[in-house]
Amino acid sequence: MENRHSISTKADRSWKYAAPAIWLHWISALLVIGLLCIGWYMMSIEDEPGSAWYFDQHKSFGLLFFVLVIVRLIWRVTHKPVPLAHSLPGWQKKLAGLMQWLLYGGMLAMPVLGYLGASHTRQGVAFFGMQLPVWAMPDHDVAEQFFDLHASLAIALTMLIALHVLAALKHLLVDKDDIFYRIWFWNRNL
Repeated sequence: MENRHSISTKADRSWKYAAPAIWLHWISALLVIGLLCIGWYMMSIEDEPGSAWYFDQHKSFGLLFFVLVIVRLIWRVTHKPVPLAHSLPGWQKKLAGLMQWLLYGGMLAMPVLGYLGASHTRQGVAFFGMQLPVWAMPDHDVAEQFFDLHASLAIALTMLIALHVLAALKHLLVDKDDIFYRIWFWNRNL
């Protein structure tokens, strides 16, 4: 017996996100997880010799991530995805929509707060070694305020990502519907 959410043909991809959205999603996922991991690691070695390299990489990949999130948002606004299955309960649809926009908000705010904090340090912001224009005077207290917000948001974003992953795994392993496959590279039937 086929699951109520199962798709009958391999060729029909109208129920899925478009390929660019899928690639943007998974590249963003890898980047944000990497940035969160390196962020926590670099804070644990903040005062050790050689830690500056980790901070520089974090800033550079954070800027790259910010650009990717902007591209994702532009794509999302200009390419509305196909609605979720009608058989999915309304509360799950609303929660999924809320979760997506909370994730987008967090992914936008994280690099902005990090950039603002770094802009108020003596080192400023460099993108893979290329120093960006200085627009703010170094101010340790202001930098720390932005970094505190950045760190708090990192915790919140990590919790949102964990919930997002758990929901995806629920659809994949428990419900065994095609919700997960909407944003995966191939269908379950391939």
